Formats: sequence, structure tokens, C-alpha cells
Amino acid sequence: MPLVGPENGKCRRLAVLGSTGSIGRSTLEVVRHFPDQLQVVGLAAHRNWKLLAEQCREFRPSWAVLADAQAYAEADQHLFPRETRVRWGPEAVAELASRADVDIVVAAIVGAAGLHGTWAALEAGKTVALANKETLVVAGPLILELASQHHGQLLPVDSEHAALFQLLEGRPRTDLVRLVLTASGGPFRGKQAAELTQVTPQQALQHPTWQMGPKITIDSATLMNKALEVIEARWLFDVSADQIAVLIHPESMVHALVEWADGSVLAQLSPPDMRLPIQAALLYPSRPAGPARRVDWHKLGPLHFEPPDLETFPALSLGYEAARRGGTCGAVLNAANEAAVARFLAGEMAFLDIPRCCRAVLEAHPYESRPSLERLLTLDRWARQEVSRWLHPRLHLIP
Repeated sequence: MPLVGPENGKCRRLAVLGSTGSIGRSTLEVVRHFPDQLQVVGLAAHRNWKLLAEQCREFRPSWAVLADAQAYAEADQHLFPRETRVRWGPEAVAELASRADVDIVVAAIVGAAGLHGTWAALEAGKTVALANKETLVVAGPLILELASQHHGQLLPVDSEHAALFQLLEGRPRTDLVRLVLTASGGPFRGKQAAELTQVTPQQALQHPTWQMGPKITIDSATLMNKALEVIEARWLFDVSADQIAVLIHPESMVHALVEWADGSVLAQLSPPDMRLPIQAALLYPSRPAGPARRVDWHKLGPLHFEPPDLETFPALSLGYEAARRGGTCGAVLNAANEAAVARFLAGEMAFLDIPRCCRAVLEAHPYESRPSLERLLTLDRWARQEVSRWLHPRLHLIP
């Protein structure tokens, strides 16, 4: 479905799923900068009804959705504007994503929960600005097939995948050698495993470069975030796992590189600011001046790159394994990680046990090479249950 171009004076109408999260809030900052080109017609959040109501008072959408039933029951309906219809539940999120008056769906709901809204949007032939990498991690082949069948469009919002999209656009893939994702290294870059045995959630949440939600910040600390991005890139760009590399780049200025057969390497470079990839997706293919920070060439210092430490951060190896095997591996790895991170944040699991637990669940699961969506969702629930049974960092899962 072709996008309505901002150059012809018509607004692109947005539904923002996950509007109260970090990506959702950044999306609304971009909308504020382009009031004549972007219009919010729907907002969805999980349970932060007070912030959702505040956003609705500013942007006056037709629809607002709270995914959580208890939050909906607690919400003061008088704080929402009269023209905004407030709904609740996953079905309402899916209905919002497929509405006829929506041109672009910003998929920014954290974790596997974001799959349903993206699925509904693509089934309705929408353009999806995809900030939820778990959607492709869980069901990459099914999502791409769905988009093709219904003429939907996926535009990546993850900074690394948005960079790769820009670097690859319009270039033939026959001479492509390698895609390179960069990673900041998180708060524990350069540490050895022996130094991380007593890591607290507070320490792991101190990211040196990006301001993100707690789940993705922990994923950055374990390098699981980069593992999931490897799987996402494998499906989004139709390359093999062996064509994807990861480099630690603490300055977070170079977001991705592409290597070609003639030896050329192209890079996308910008300050770490999520408003840039969000704007690139919402206004694609236009690139007007926006709110994102710019490179200050007079202050730009050295840029450093180093290989990841797979012994201290084994989560990245799990990502490559899941990308190579495909099938049910991505869904199981993602679910196990979400559950393990939740237990770590609750003080119930050690930091180093997050990838150990994920590996145990991945190895124990009944692998299928061509699963249905129903089967993937079943295994998602199974993996979370297995993580809840993880009793001791160095014992085993209860069969």
C-alpha cells in the first residue's frame, strides 16, 4: 500500500501502539515537530492510563486503548477528551491497528505482546513502523508472508535495522557480503564473568549511551538485545546468519555497516537518538530536518570497534543459533529471555543465569522447522513456564 506523501499536503494518520513507552514517547515528539504531516488517530498503552490520558488531551485521537483490564477499570474516564473513545484489551489493540483511517501503525509494544497488533496491521495491509523486534524474532517467516499476501509494508525503527535499510535501499543484493550490527556493549563492557556474579538490577540498568525501558536495558547488558537483532536482521533482510556480524562500538555513533564484494564498506552514522529512525519510517522516503540531534563534527572524537566477548556474554551465541535453525527457536528464546529478565529484575535470578536459563529452555524445547502461529504461541507459554521453574543457577530445569 503506497504511503500518502507529505509533499502533497496530506497528513499521514498514525496509530501508536505502546505510546507511553520510550519509543512511543519519542514518536510523539516527532509528531509534534511535523503537525502538518503527521496526525495521531489512535494511541494504545499497557497500563499507564494517566500518561495515556495526558497524551490524548494533547493529540485528541479518536481512539485510546488500554491493554490491561485492571488499568482500564482504574482509569478516570473524565480525564480523557470527549472525542476519544477509550477501549480495553488485546482485541481492541488489534482493531485499532486495522482501522480504515490509519495509514501507519507504530508497533512499539515491548516483547512478544507486540506481535498481535503488528499481525492485525499487516493483515489489513497497513504500513508498520516496526520498533518491536520480538515480532520478527518470534514469527519472522509468517510475518513476512503475511505482509506479502496483504500488500503491507514493514519499515524498521530499531536504530541498527533502520540503518541497514538505508544502506541497502536501491542496491542489488548479489554482491552483498556482510551486514554488521553495532552494539554499545552496555554497562559491563570489558568485564569478565567473575566480575559479574553479584550484579544488581540497579547496576544493570545504568546504560552508558541510550535511555530505554528496563527490559531492553537489561537485554543490552547481557547482549541478548543484539542476539534478538541478529534474528530480526536474518528475516527482515533475507540473509543467512553467517552473513551477519556484530561489533562492539561504545560511542554508538555508527549504527550499522554493510560490506560488499569489492571490499567497500558503507556505514550509517548519527548521534544515538531514536527520533531519527522513527522520523525516517514515518516520513519515508522524505528526509526533512527534524528534532533529532546532529553530528557535531568539531567535537567528534575517535570511534572504537572491537569484537564481542562471547565467553562473558554468551547470549549472543544463542541468537546466532536461533537465526541458523529458525523454526521455533526464536519464539522459545525470546519467551525464555523475557521471563528470565523479569525474574532478574524481581531479584529472583542472578544476572549471569539469564543466558544459562535461556540455553536450557532452548535445548529442551520440542523443535519444529515450520511451526504455525498457534504452535509458536503455545511454545511461548511453555518457555515462560519453564523459566518459572528454574530453581537454582547451576542445577537444571524440572522436567
